[in-house]
Amino acid sequence: MAETIRFEGHGGDEIPGYLARPLGDGPYPGVVVIHHMPGYDASTKEITRTFAVNGYAALCPNLHYREGPDAEPHDAAAAVRAAGGVPDERCVGDVAGAAHQLRSLVTGNGKVGVIGYCSGGRQAYVVACQLPLDAAVDCYGGRVVAAPDELTERQPVAPIDLTPGLSCPLLGLFGGQDRNPSPAHVAIIEEALGAHHKTFEFHSYPDAGHAFFSVDRPSYSVEAALDGWQRVWSWFGTHLSS
Repeated sequence: MAETIRFEGHGGDEIPGYLARPLGDGPYPGVVVIHHMPGYDASTKEITRTFAVNGYAALCPNLHYREGPDAEPHDAAAAVRAAGGVPDERCVGDVAGAAHQLRSLVTGNGKVGVIGYCSGGRQAYVVACQLPLDAAVDCYGGRVVAAPDELTERQPVAPIDLTPGLSCPLLGLFGGQDRNPSPAHVAIIEEALGAHHKTFEFHSYPDAGHAFFSVDRPSYSVEAALDGWQRVWSWFGTHLSS
């Protein structure tokens, strides 16, 4: 079953989300899918359905809804870029609402994870450091390591500085040819997670670049994506299903 629903996000705002879930009594774990910067689009909805096919109730909130409530995903994403990105505080509130929605499903098992891609990978790191979640996956999230001149009113704190608050085990999947996050950025994040004694697992694909999961983009890497999906299933299977 896949459908667009509306639920309460940050500040009590009612926002849309794409919910996909298995047909059956469950219990099923939940996953909040955070879309990439191209937006709340068809490819992210396909990913959300993929989770349902594999036994998860998955919900993708439209984080660009305020800037473009009636706009096509590309246009809404452009409006968000022009505004300076999705505010981190608002993102945390929207994901909290999505997690609550998943936990309220009668077919749920009470556990919820989060996964994000590109800018959504950064946001997955941010929310996992500020919300009580059971597992997280960061797929090549850029700007987790951010210089002071990269901080803005909407995104005022470097995600890596939030690491002490990480609430759950974290899986990171990265491309060795990526520039942001670069291999050097990934090494800095690993060091911070280790210093704070967090449970994590990072894997980099030497021949892949950014957005290697995106089947409709030139950056798609079959080998990296197939292996990455297996690692996602293993990670969420371990931390959400038991």
